[in-house]
Amino acid sequence: MKFDYTAVNNKNKKISGSKVAESRAEVVQFLREKGLTPIEIKENKTGKDAPSSIWNMEINTVDIHKYKLKPKRLMILMNQMALMMKSGISLSMSMEVMIDTEKDAKLKQMLEEISSLLYSGVTLSEAMAQFAAFPEVVINLVQAGEANGRLDMSFQQATLILQKEIALTGKIKGAMMYPLFLIILTIALVIILTVFVLPAFAGIFSDFGAELPALTKGVMAFSNFLINYWPWIILVVAVIVVPIVYLNKTSRTFRYNLHKFELKIPLIGPVLRTNAVARWCRMMSTLTDAGVTILRSLELSRDVIGNLYVKEQLSGVIEDVKIGIAINAALSKNSLFDPILVSMVRVGEESGMLTDSLLKMADLFEEQADESVKKMTDMMTPVMTIVIGIVVGTVVLSVVIPMFGMYDIIQ
Repeated sequence: MKFDYTAVNNKNKKISGSKVAESRAEVVQFLREKGLTPIEIKENKTGKDAPSSIWNMEINTVDIHKYKLKPKRLMILMNQMALMMKSGISLSMSMEVMIDTEKDAKLKQMLEEISSLLYSGVTLSEAMAQFAAFPEVVINLVQAGEANGRLDMSFQQATLILQKEIALTGKIKGAMMYPLFLIILTIALVIILTVFVLPAFAGIFSDFGAELPALTKGVMAFSNFLINYWPWIILVVAVIVVPIVYLNKTSRTFRYNLHKFELKIPLIGPVLRTNAVARWCRMMSTLTDAGVTILRSLELSRDVIGNLYVKEQLSGVIEDVKIGIAINAALSKNSLFDPILVSMVRVGEESGMLTDSLLKMADLFEEQADESVKKMTDMMTPVMTIVIGIVVGTVVLSVVIPMFGMYDIIQ
């Protein structure tokens, strides 16, 4: 059965909600375990007799333990928790406020379950670990905050990490949008000009029987090829693309080599490498500052890297650290990591200020990533503009030159 309840907390604030239970006594016990005093409990008969709405059916079919939050939504959640706990609000009260104000039904259900687990004696990090919505790095930050009594700082650090991750990802996507638009525009122009425009002139040229220039013949041949063999072109593209996508999802070796190749692509490669190193430095500095052990920080910061090749190099660093090699010495074995990074990590290790050194390196590499993105965009834009100009110019010339020949015939 489903019961609707109204209760008050220790600050005499009214809280309403619903609970599926066998009896009213079970609801009363549930409320008292949460530190609430029941005022009214009544059975929700509509919930038993009436069919569920489409919205509720959708919620019930989704396993909230597997439900994933968007990074921006998770960042807002972490920031709200940080602000409330910095203001001196207890964890249990902060959870109640979050539940009362949350509009996302799935997230609200998730928070209610976490709150129930807290009242049953489970720690917050253990409760969060039961949900896929919370990344492992966030869970470890919360766990460190529980250990040192600074949960507010843990939530603040989680907010900072997510904020930086969103910013770095957004910059890469934003930088690629304009070049991608130009590429799509170029392909569209080629198809329109060769498939629709040129065939209209082909009949005119053949009626006059004039000798066509080599440029026009070549463009016409390309136009006929696209018109007559476009199904085969699509098939060839599919034969190439589909196996690549499939292998990228199923084969670790293929994905490793593909990611390694990505780092060697002119313009794009340096951006990806700098972005990965900046992300690693930021994650390491935040985790070590939160009190997470060095080895665990290395493992967590490695796992957030998307490039499998970089991740494998960091795995090698971790193995070296496990046998007692200093982090800077392990990093120096791989050319992937800049000498300045190795030097700063060495200074940090020797002075006991590794967190500060990594934080400075994170800021430096994020600036370099911004500059690399800007440089890539600045270089790709004129290149793609020239390509578009050449494509359009070639097609226009292939049409205009024969027209001058036709004019001479008419004269």
